[in-house]
Order: sequence, then structure tokens, then C-alpha cells
Amino acid sequence: MCRLIAVSNRALCAGDFEERIKKITQLGADVILREKDLSESEYERLLKQVYCPHIIAHSFFGAAKNAGCKRIQLPMGILRDTKSLAHEFEVGVSVHSPDEARQAQEMGAAWVIAGHVFETDCKKGLAGRGLDFIENVRHSVTIPVFAIGGITPQNAKSVIASGADGVCVMSSAMTCSNIEEFIGGFFG
Repeated sequence: MCRLIAVSNRALCAGDFEERIKKITQLGADVILREKDLSESEYERLLKQVYCPHIIAHSFFGAAKNAGCKRIQLPMGILRDTKSLAHEFEVGVSVHSPDEARQAQEMGAAWVIAGHVFETDCKKGLAGRGLDFIENVRHSVTIPVFAIGGITPQNAKSVIASGADGVCVMSSAMTCSNIEEFIGGFFG
């Protein structure tokens, strides 16, 4: 079985954003509430509106603390600058190399999100790092590794076979017309 994390993006969302987030979590996936365009106070309001145990905050650790959110996804730079966050939250870190993954683990990360694996519209023009990249990240850490970038229900099994503990999706989770069928494709 594949562990799935959807990464939110209101700008891409088909239909009601809060309903989509609720449905994704009800179907067993976690959601990183990313929403980088919001101020921290706007982000906190949204986080409080959609919060459930399947929600992972992103970057705004003050908002996460105020909302009672226990998990947060951070860029490597924020964890480097604020190492104490790994004592306050269960922290995930975005990484782009096996060395960054090792560093994240040493700083207390509970998981890493490694990418981008395949070519994706989110990183237009940049070639994916490939399945060998995931295998190398997996061998560099003992914490869970999630792969991101161009992941689909069709290629997720090859990503898991390369050593990932789970996968992350953004655009397709926000735009698909049948969320039940889409999420089910990862768990089937």
C-alpha cells in the first residue's frame, strides 16, 4: 500500500477548496496545506478552518502552533535557521539530494520529501531526477522518504519499488474531476 500526501494549491483547485481538502483526508491521504501566497494571519485562518489530524502545515510555524497542528513541512533553510522546530513539531523537510536528506535527518526531521522525480509542469523545463535519485535518498536516511514530482497512480509503484515510503502529488490532486477515483488509484 502506498502512503499518499496531497499538496494543496487553491489557485489550481477545481471546485470548492475546503470540500476537496476534506474529501482527500477522508479518503486516507494527508494534505500539506502549502498556500504560499497567503500572509501568516490569512494562512492561520485557513489552517484553522480545514484542520484535522491529516493536515500538515507548511512553513508558517507560528500559525501551526496557534492552530494546534503537530506536523509541519519545511524548506531546508527554515529548519537550518530554526533547529528547535524539530523539538516542537513532527517536521518534514523538502530535499533535493541525498546529502540534504542526511542533514535533515541529523537536524531532527521525521520524514523527507525528495524531488522532483519525473518531469512536471510545476518545474517546467527541468528534467526529473529519476528513480535512481529516490534509491540514493532512501539509502542515505532511516526516516521515511516521500517522492514528489510528476507522480501518478500509473508510476507510483515504480517509485515505491525504488525505495520511497510514499508519494506526494499537487496539481493532479487539485484538478482531477473524480477525487475518489484519483486517490483510489494510489491505494489500489
